[in-house]
Amino acid sequence: MDTEKILDELYSYSMFGIKLGLENIERMCEALGNPQEKYRVIHIAGTNGKGSTATTIETGLIEAGYRVGKFTSPHIVRFNERIQFKGDEIEDREICSYYLKVKEIVEKNSIKATFFEMTTAMMFLYFADKKAEFVVLETGMGGRYDATNVVDSEIAVITNVSLDHVGFLGDNIYDISKEKAGIIKKKSLVVVGDDNPDFIRAVRNETENFVDIKSKYKNVEYTLDRENFTTEIKLKDRMYSFSLFGEYQVGNFLCAYETLKILGIGDDIIQKAAKKVRWPGRFEVYSKNPLVILDGAHNVDAAQKLRENINLSFSPEEVVAVVSVLDDKDINNIMREIRGFSDTIILTSLEMFKRGLKGEELLEYTQIFRLSLVENDIRSAYKKAILMNKKAIVICGSFYLLSRFKQEA
Repeated sequence: MDTEKILDELYSYSMFGIKLGLENIERMCEALGNPQEKYRVIHIAGTNGKGSTATTIETGLIEAGYRVGKFTSPHIVRFNERIQFKGDEIEDREICSYYLKVKEIVEKNSIKATFFEMTTAMMFLYFADKKAEFVVLETGMGGRYDATNVVDSEIAVITNVSLDHVGFLGDNIYDISKEKAGIIKKKSLVVVGDDNPDFIRAVRNETENFVDIKSKYKNVEYTLDRENFTTEIKLKDRMYSFSLFGEYQVGNFLCAYETLKILGIGDDIIQKAAKKVRWPGRFEVYSKNPLVILDGAHNVDAAQKLRENINLSFSPEEVVAVVSVLDDKDINNIMREIRGFSDTIILTSLEMFKRGLKGEELLEYTQIFRLSLVENDIRSAYKKAILMNKKAIVICGSFYLLSRFKQEA
């Protein structure tokens, strides 16, 4: 079978939906010989910042000479992005091989696995076979019942908590925090990047053994380099030039920094790693002329952080936004944040995805904009944005949109 057919078959497991509970993945791992026990695990949960934090930890460990696996989701262009070893994406032939191994045990044991469970099992086995020393593991959704939570992690990192996926995780910060804090194990050392009292209360229910980086590093200094889009962070008289841009990236850096220090990684190595971190789809400068910025901004918190970044350099009349949002999101408030950095919006379609909407279906949310247009074809939407001759084009609202843009525009 070729990779495309394999991936189509793998995606067909999505029809089983999102299933909260660990019974399936536990049975799958057991049948595979519990590969998730073969390496040291750093487990990362949080509403936003998981990927940036995971990639910074991964880059630091690779710089220190370790064999490191990283698992993140969603992917932006290729499935391969989700599973990386020593900074390289899993190869197509390996996707096929590991899918067939997992499919065999699922069928043999009559397990009704979801897409995410299949992918997680493939990843666990792949990293065991690669003899990874560390695996940096990002949760899919939540924590407690997330398929990744069969690991016994050495360090648990929770970046922050805000309202997202409320249908699955709860409708208040405390309930959502309890789900995220479910990744904390008996022996885990815990690093947290949020000081919301409800969040801290949920963490305390699991452990007293945690480091709150906002308290520990309250004297951190930083400046944002608006020309090179880097974040310059001063910590204990040492400068770290962090390649990810934004005030909110300081917290992600500190979560990664604290984790790496716990693991005995020196400041010189962290300094080198900070410059090398690459994380697509989060304030990604896709082009400088014209200036095109790609950002998932798929929930209110992420959209607010994007607004803060854009407002540093541009006024709303200098920016055009190309946007699509999935139907289970807080569309009203996401649009409010986008209006805070752009007065012109071009709505495009994600109808080809399960929770996607057409541009027309988003029009009712855009009356606050000076100008709103619908162009369901992403190429035409991008061309329209260029013709407006603004100082910046921002493509945001969903990682699915960034995927479409990168593949088609």
